[in-house]
Amino acid sequence: MLAKVYSVAHIGLISVSVEVEVDVASLGFPSFNIVGLPSKAVEEAKERVKTAIVNTGCSFPQKKITVNLAPADLAKEGSCYDLPIALGILLASGEIAANGQLDNAIVYGELSLDGTVRHTKGVLLVGIFAQRNRYKKVFVPKNSSREAAVIDGIQVLPVINLASLIAHLTGIKKIKPASKVIIDKLMRDADSEFDFSEVLGQEQAKRALTIAAAGSHNILMSGPPGSGKTMLARALPGILPPLTSKEALEVTRIYSAIGLLSPGESIVSIRPFRFPHHSSSLVGLIGGGSKPMPGEISLAHLGVMFLDEMAEFPRSVLESMRQPMEDGKVVISRAAGRIEYPAVFLLVAAVNPCPCGYLNHPKRQCQCSLRQIERYKRRISGPILDRIDLFINVPFVEAEKLEGSSPDTSKEIRKRVLSARQIQTERFASYQNIYTNSQMKNKHVKLFCQLNEEGKKLMRLAVEKHALSTRSYFRILKIARTIADLNNEKNIKLEHLAEALQYRMRVF
Repeated sequence: MLAKVYSVAHIGLISVSVEVEVDVASLGFPSFNIVGLPSKAVEEAKERVKTAIVNTGCSFPQKKITVNLAPADLAKEGSCYDLPIALGILLASGEIAANGQLDNAIVYGELSLDGTVRHTKGVLLVGIFAQRNRYKKVFVPKNSSREAAVIDGIQVLPVINLASLIAHLTGIKKIKPASKVIIDKLMRDADSEFDFSEVLGQEQAKRALTIAAAGSHNILMSGPPGSGKTMLARALPGILPPLTSKEALEVTRIYSAIGLLSPGESIVSIRPFRFPHHSSSLVGLIGGGSKPMPGEISLAHLGVMFLDEMAEFPRSVLESMRQPMEDGKVVISRAAGRIEYPAVFLLVAAVNPCPCGYLNHPKRQCQCSLRQIERYKRRISGPILDRIDLFINVPFVEAEKLEGSSPDTSKEIRKRVLSARQIQTERFASYQNIYTNSQMKNKHVKLFCQLNEEGKKLMRLAVEKHALSTRSYFRILKIARTIADLNNEKNIKLEHLAEALQYRMRVF
């Protein structure tokens, strides 16, 4: 007898339909085979499924069992096919009857040996796939069901164990559908280690970080050890706006796909803040591997990526960030195929001015030779620096400033940032996947960053005097647009351009 159960396979963040076909033959020697390019984890499902069925109280058929995971030319990874395989065997052997309840339904989940359905990664992607392909129901693990419950238009049935699914299909006890999860109610502000009021002095650096947060602009801070660069970066999450429901879904897709959501968790509720160590490998930062996985830049999607001691990262690793910083995505190509992960992030980088850290320090003598300083500064290439919007010097803090207090708290700065972001939300409401000024393409810049004659004259002078690249020119206009938004100005004024230009003067 033949039975079919529908499930899903994930290729990066893209989901495709998988038909789990199970045949329990009346003739032939007892055996259990899985075909359709199964991985080692899928092959091992035979033992998990057999033991789970027996421990649930059902009889496992001592016949020739063939499981085909179609399409057969697509490699199947992971343990998510345990539940549909077990269900297929019970249906094909005549142990239970579905009575049409599995029509237009997806079954997905890993089984324990006692029949419990374990937390399984990728459930949010299952919900999104079901919605787009008009499936009505999804049977998923109870510990993962809240991920799918954020999706509209589908019925999410949380399965505790195999026995409860059998009881549901046979009509003994129906599974209660999961309640809809409202994303906006789960959003919260990030908890930052420091408040901006705790950072003494460095008012110009705070202003630059406010602009960076308001428009999601990349920023590089240069200064001696102990001047507050790391403290400023760690305080940044406290002034960032919360994720919108659309942004939260984008971020959660990545975290769900690689299993970074905890059991019972439904959504990533705060903006990511990633801070990889400078010993990170290229694959760790960008993504890749034999089974391509997202790297730190994708895990920082729509959040912050903080590279402390940026000049200590291997140059090859930094160079690999060129395309993602420009395109907002990373493409991993292998002989087996091509996978794309989003990577739109706010880069915050911190560097010392020289290897010892005390170049041009007012109190301490630099111990580095000119050659050492030149070699150190060559670790970050021109193309990478050209992709950074704001450059700021974080100087040594004088003793008298250590006794004072900072006028602005993170809460007050955040209000200004939220106001600027609201203006950008309204501006880009009709554009897909554009949330902030930094994401504008050149055609959007020409539309939203128009200058008066004085502004055009200033920009022509700046291009000639500082030999600005075309990329730098458009980045200055984006920064000026953000400064105007912070000041609640409709048009970009001369003072907005002048402030934007001063942040393009390289400090490294």
